[in-house]
Amino acid sequence: MRPYDDVRPYDVRPSTTILYRRCLSGVDTWFIRIDVEALSLPSPMQESLWKLMRRRFFWLSLLLLVWLLCSGEAQAGPLQERLEQFPDWTNKPPVQVAEGDLIYPNWMAGTWQMTTTLVDLAAPLAPEVVTPGFEGNQDWLDQPIACLVRFVPEGASLRRFLPLVRHGTKILSDRAFNALSLARAYLGEEAVQTVRVDPTNPNRQVTLLQGGRQLESTITRRAVETLDDHTFVTSEVYQQIFRGTDRPYLNEVETTTAYRWQSDSPTPLMADQVAAIYLSPKDEDYFKAINRPVALYRYHLEFEPVDGIDT
Repeated sequence: MRPYDDVRPYDVRPSTTILYRRCLSGVDTWFIRIDVEALSLPSPMQESLWKLMRRRFFWLSLLLLVWLLCSGEAQAGPLQERLEQFPDWTNKPPVQVAEGDLIYPNWMAGTWQMTTTLVDLAAPLAPEVVTPGFEGNQDWLDQPIACLVRFVPEGASLRRFLPLVRHGTKILSDRAFNALSLARAYLGEEAVQTVRVDPTNPNRQVTLLQGGRQLESTITRRAVETLDDHTFVTSEVYQQIFRGTDRPYLNEVETTTAYRWQSDSPTPLMADQVAAIYLSPKDEDYFKAINRPVALYRYHLEFEPVDGIDT
C-alpha cells in the first residue's frame, strides 16, 4: 500500500477545521488540522492561541498513549472477572475445545510445596439440588492441605530434577505426579494406587483407587488469559466418570485458576482457584440446573519452591 495524502474536508466547519487522512507505513492515520488564520483573530492572538493549542495537543497525545499502553493490563479479562464474581455464577466459562496440553509461563517451572486451603463453598441450587458429598466437604473448610507439585519443560524426564529452562521452552504440568500427590494428601497413601495419563492424549487421565474403583477425567475445553507478565489465568472443563459402584457417577467439573508471580515475596507464587460442579445430562436433576453450577469450592493456593529435590 503506497503512501498517500487525502486532504479533502470531511467534517464540520471546513473554513477552520479539516479532517484528513494519510497512509503511513500501510496504515490509515487520521489527522485534524485547525486553520488558525481562518479564525479572523489579530496576529498576536493567533500566535498565542496556536502555542496554547500545541501544548494541549501534546499533553492530550501523551495521555492517550499512556492509556493505550496501560489499559490492556489494567482491564480484567472474562476469566478474572468470573473469579471476582464468585459465588454469583449462572453459566459456564467462555472456553474453547482443548487441543494439546496446557502451557504455563516459565516462572512456574520447578518443584513446589503447594498448600491448598478451601476458603469458601456454596451450593447455589440448594436445597432443591445438592451434590453427593457437599455436606461432608464442609469439614475441609479452612483446613490447609500440603503436597508436592511440579511443572516441567516439555520432553523433560519426569523422574529427575528439572533441567535448565531455556527461552521458548514450553512448561507443562506433570499431571500424573501432581494428581497422585494431591489425591494422596486428601485421601491417604493407601487409598490411591496410581494415576495414569493417556500417552496419546495429555488431557485424559485415570486415577486407580483402593477396592478396584477408578476415576476417569478428560479435559474437553479450555481458555487462557495472560493479563500481564506476572498473572496467568486459566479455565479447564473436564468430564468425570466414577466407576466401581453399581451405578457409575458422571458429572462435569470446571477449574478456573488465577496464578500470580511475586518475585519479592517469601511465597513467590500464589493462586486463587474455584472448582465448579455441573450435572451430567444423564442426571435426573439435570434440567433443574442446565448450565448452572450445583456446587462451588473456592481455594487459596500458596507455592514455596523446593530446591535440589529428586522426586
